[in-house]
Formats: sequence, C-alpha cells, structure tokens
Amino acid sequence: MRAPLADRIRPASLSDFVGQEELLGEGKFLSSVLSARPLPSLIFWGPPGSGKTTLARIIARETDAVFLPYSAVLSGIKEIREALAELKATRSPEGPESARPAILFIDEIHRFNKAQQDALLPFVEDGTVTLFGTTTENPSFEIRNALLSRCRVLVLTPLLPPHLETILRRALSDPDRGMGQPDTFLSPDALRHIVAVADGDARVALNALEAAVAIALHKRLSAVDMETAQEALRKKGLLYDKDGEEHYNLISALHKSLRGSDPDAALYWLARMLSAGEDPLYIARRMIRFASEDVGNAAPGALQVTLAAAEAYRTLGSPEGELALAQAAVYLATAPKSNRTYVAWQGASRDAEAGGSLPVPLHLRNAPTRLMKDLGYGKEYKYPHDFADGFVPENYFPEALGRRTYYRPSEAGHEKVIADRLKTWWGRK
Repeated sequence: MRAPLADRIRPASLSDFVGQEELLGEGKFLSSVLSARPLPSLIFWGPPGSGKTTLARIIARETDAVFLPYSAVLSGIKEIREALAELKATRSPEGPESARPAILFIDEIHRFNKAQQDALLPFVEDGTVTLFGTTTENPSFEIRNALLSRCRVLVLTPLLPPHLETILRRALSDPDRGMGQPDTFLSPDALRHIVAVADGDARVALNALEAAVAIALHKRLSAVDMETAQEALRKKGLLYDKDGEEHYNLISALHKSLRGSDPDAALYWLARMLSAGEDPLYIARRMIRFASEDVGNAAPGALQVTLAAAEAYRTLGSPEGELALAQAAVYLATAPKSNRTYVAWQGASRDAEAGGSLPVPLHLRNAPTRLMKDLGYGKEYKYPHDFADGFVPENYFPEALGRRTYYRPSEAGHEKVIADRLKTWWGRK
C-alpha cells in the first residue's frame, strides 16, 4: 500500500525544507545544533503541519544518528524503556562519545503523564540518548520541569501561504514521490482554496491536494477546478484546543477586546471560538463575570444582559442562540467601563481575611431576646428611614477596623450618579 502523499513528499534535507526561516540557514539556531556535540535534547513546539517531525528526522539524518521513533499515543513507556536499556547495553565501554549519537524521538510527548516523562530522565541524563519531542501544547504547561530544563525549545510557526504554495506545486509535479501531474493540473483558484483551507498546516494541504487530484482523475477532468477542491476539503480546520494554550489565548483576546471597547474585535474572537467548537455556555459564563469585573455599576444592565444571553442560548441552542451571545458581546464592548466594584471587593476580602473574627458592634447586632437587649444588642441603632432622605451617618464597621473606603465609583456611566449620591450622603458627616 502506497504511503500518503504527505509522508512520501517529506523533505530529506534542510535545503529542501520550506518555511521556518527563523530557525534555518547560516548562523541560525539549527546550524548550531547540527554542529554541536553532543547533540542537545530538543522540544519542537508548534502547530500541526509546521514541520516538527520533518526537522527532527532531518537532524537525525544529517548527524548520522541512530533514530528511535515513538508516538506517545501509540507506545507505552515500558516498550521505550526496554529499547533504551538494550541501546545502553550495546554502547561502547569507552562511552557514548565514541558511538553514533542516538536520538529518542517521541511524537506528541505532552500526552505522556508526569511519571512517564520522569522515566525518560535517567537515559537523557547519562547520555544514552538525545531526546527529541514534538508538541502542539505549550511545553511550560505540559512538560515536566525536570525534563524541560534539560532540553532546548524550538518554536515553530504556522507556514505562510507562499510556503504552502511551494509545497503543493512540488508535490503535484514530482514524478516519483508526488502526483506526477503538470503544474497546470491545479487551477489557480483551487490552489488558493486549498492554501486557505490548510491554514498553515502542510499536512492538511497535501491531504487535500491528494484527494482533489484523485477526484479529478476519477472524473476524467483536465484539471482540479474550484469545485473539486471544495469537494476534497470543505471546512477550514481552525487551530484550537479546548484544554490547551490556544483556548486561553482566544478567551484572553475576547476579554481584552471587550475591555478595550472594540465590538468588532470582540465579535471576531467570539466567532473564532464558536467556529472552533468552544462550549458557548463557557463563553457566556466569562461574559457574565466580565459584566461585574469590568463594567460593574457604570452600566448595571450589563449583568442582566449577559445572564439573559446565557438563558437564551440554553433555550435556543446553536446556531440561533449564538446571536444572543453576540448581542451581549457588543453590549459589553460598548458599555462604559468600571472595575471599581472588583477593586473594592478585593480590598474588602483582604481585610476580612486579615482581620479574622472581629466582633460585630453592639448597635448592629440583632436583639430577638430580652437577654440580648439587656446586654446592649441593638442599643443606639439609628433607623435610616427615620431620617431625611432615608440616610443617617453611622459606623457599620467593626470598631477595631474603623471605617474603610473600598468602593470609589468612577465618573463613567451610572457610577457618576452613585458617586454624587455617596458624596451628598457622607459629606454630611
């Protein structure tokens, strides 16, 4: 059975590699890696289809290293440890420096748990192998510190459209490893569509090309046209991992767009998250929080709008309910902003934690029994409704704490009304 196009066309040397110019070339990071002895352990961090595995294999080939490839999804740590123990037993007694370097390659290394990653440490520390690992997740979150500290991290970026175009044209015309078709067999529109669909992922692009050419040949078409390209791969695969860094990057972008009062950017990030499969109610919960944290009493209706949007989505589901989330996002982005309630709550929480169980002043205590009244509970309490405007200056704090000011309303929106009211009330004291 013939291997998939993406595997057949994989470059075998750095000169054939396309993209990642920041890492390649004279004086760049990889040139120093290739000349280093012993080889440093490397973590290749980047999105799918950016060339992580390809670069690892090229380094192994150009350094004449023994290459031991494993997948964290398909292989167990017992199998890997047995292979490493066997490798160690065959090493020259003069030391690993006298033997060919050995590279232990683990694809998707972030899928190994902490204990599995720890099991690799002894073999890396004693020089039995150099570790090469690939991951789409942030290594600082997913790789054990003990292991990460012994590795250098190579950050790969999504391939740019010109990179993907070059890769597709090579794969289309290569007579031995590629499709063996003339350059004209892929129409310009179809090429642009596949590049757009791939979204920086070379594997997606090559899989789409292989499928499109197969469809065109089956239909006896003279070229892959736009319709055939769309049939081969219809939906753009957005980069997203609901449990990983990109999840937090996107929700952070949405939150900061709302705080920055940019409704257009907020709608874009909302659409990105929904298109990628995020739970809409998770977004709704974050916007409810935002309503109190970043809008607060500058626009008190924000809390009601976000709560209503969450309930609307629960009632309607997708896609109808998503419009309510969009409405809430626009409301939050265009509302006056104030974090004064959030800051006030932080201050009150700090004092409550630091002060411990300070007693409630007697005049604020409830007195449901005669004994409590005799002890002074509720004595000299001033009932605000007995005074003008329903307000009377009073101390409502523990005596040991004294009066504090946590909430300082801003001049934004409705908070200006609150600020003027408090100034009128407490200015009498």
